[in-house]
Amino acid sequence: MVRRATGGRPAGRGSVRGVRRPELRLPPLQPWGEGALEPDGDYDGLEFRELDLGGQDGAGARFMDCALTGCAVDGTALGRARVLDSVLTGLRGVGTQFAEATFRDVELVDARLGGTQLHGAVLERVVVRGGKIDYLNLREARLKDVVFESCVLVEPDFAGARLERVEFTDCAVKGADFGGATLTDVDLRGTAPLEITRGLDRLSGAVISTAQLLDLAPVLAAAMGIRVE
Repeated sequence: MVRRATGGRPAGRGSVRGVRRPELRLPPLQPWGEGALEPDGDYDGLEFRELDLGGQDGAGARFMDCALTGCAVDGTALGRARVLDSVLTGLRGVGTQFAEATFRDVELVDARLGGTQLHGAVLERVVVRGGKIDYLNLREARLKDVVFESCVLVEPDFAGARLERVEFTDCAVKGADFGGATLTDVDLRGTAPLEITRGLDRLSGAVISTAQLLDLAPVLAAAMGIRVE
């Protein structure tokens, strides 16, 4: 049985409310045998280790108390999947489809992903730790109590997303798009570099450092039509 945190960390960093992190304690797991993922499959208490899941169709599947370790997920179809109380470690792949999926009480560790589709997804009590994710599509997604920690995000797309109690710690964020996003208690102070290409006008619910403000000043000036000579 997985036990998770019921309270948030103390809100000691300025006025930003603390993020509620998952505390995962997986039960003894059974290894997943041969075979492919199935649409709307039900996977409970299983370990998927060093498997090639590329191109498989697990749309609408439910993963509960599972561990996916060192798996390839190139083009894997997991749209509308539910990933609950699980740990995903060392996933690698391009074009993984998680559109409209639900992640709740999940740790994603040391992922190497590109073009991952999470548009319309729901992430709640999720930690993304380590690794690098290129072109992460989180358009229209809902993120609540999410931590990005010690990872690199290249051109992440948060356009139209809703972020509440989201924290970036020791991260690099390059070319982020926040156009049309809604931010509440979002802490960007642990991000270096912090590069935002669109949506600077949507950062009213975020906290940044003085140094980050200076770095963003040219982009802010351009967005406001201010000439600096």
